[in-house]
Amino acid sequence: MIHIGVIGFGYWGPNLVRNFSSADGSEVVFICDSNPQTLKKASKRHPGIKTTTNHKELIKDPSVDAVVIATPVFTHHALAKMALKAGKNVFIEKPFTYTIQEAEELIELAAKKNLKIMVDHTFLYTGSVRRIKQLVDDKVLGDIYYYDSIRVNLGLFQHDVNVVWDLAPHDISIMLYVLGEKPHAVIATGAEHFSRGLEDVAYLTFYFSNNLLAHISVNWLSPIKIRTTLIGGQKKMMVWNDLEPDEKIKIYDKGVQVKTKEGKYNLLVSYRSGDMWAPKIDHTEALKLTADSFVSYLNGGGRVVNDGTAGLEVVRILEASTASLKNNGNMVYL
Repeated sequence: MIHIGVIGFGYWGPNLVRNFSSADGSEVVFICDSNPQTLKKASKRHPGIKTTTNHKELIKDPSVDAVVIATPVFTHHALAKMALKAGKNVFIEKPFTYTIQEAEELIELAAKKNLKIMVDHTFLYTGSVRRIKQLVDDKVLGDIYYYDSIRVNLGLFQHDVNVVWDLAPHDISIMLYVLGEKPHAVIATGAEHFSRGLEDVAYLTFYFSNNLLAHISVNWLSPIKIRTTLIGGQKKMMVWNDLEPDEKIKIYDKGVQVKTKEGKYNLLVSYRSGDMWAPKIDHTEALKLTADSFVSYLNGGGRVVNDGTAGLEVVRILEASTASLKNNGNMVYL
């Protein structure tokens, strides 16, 4: 049995406690939060679990095998480092760390102490993303031409990070997982409108090999909530609307064929428009599968798709995107 200690019982913490408590092979034995009122709520919901306002008490507790960190990103490195030094495995919220250097240090420390790190890129465990990955790997869409993702809503403004660091980790992790390759450059543009020094609107463009282009739009100022991804392929095109209750993924048998007449310069363009179909999606809660995967990982299971190395790649892209933002959209090579 893996005994879990959870640090942070704010927005996401209750979901983590619920799923790790119900996962086969694990139980939550300790909850920490710096806010005494929040901790009272935790005690009321989970009367059998120890609580504390002191994270050191949780980390040093010999009954804790793994520490789950659900706190602001600027605290991730220090808390994870302390946990790893104490011999605890670590499950950490996205983004993994604030810098590449911090992520590399944690990965090196975990390897040295034979411990494991997993980053909570929960969307990778949704039925939609797993099915999209299968469709892309099976070449149902053919060679991929473009990847276009929109994640916008009104709020919630963060006080410590901009909209890129808040929302884009989801889409970057999905993009890397689905496409199965890393971009070689990024251009990022954005703006902030409330004199906070933190961008609230941003557009990221990623350049891959074979003319594959990816674009991510993130925005805290949209009047409506949109969670949509379009993937255009040589054979078919796909739309994923995560807000749809049923048919989240739709595959369109549409495409373009361009031929050049022999001996002439003019092009013959033909358009194909066939049927649309919606594949069946597994609706198991993604965080449940994430928790199950972490427990399996600690019990000797194979490599997971969201380990420390995967978390590092997302941080690397976030840093490059930030550098491009601060230099008026100059291209930054990865």
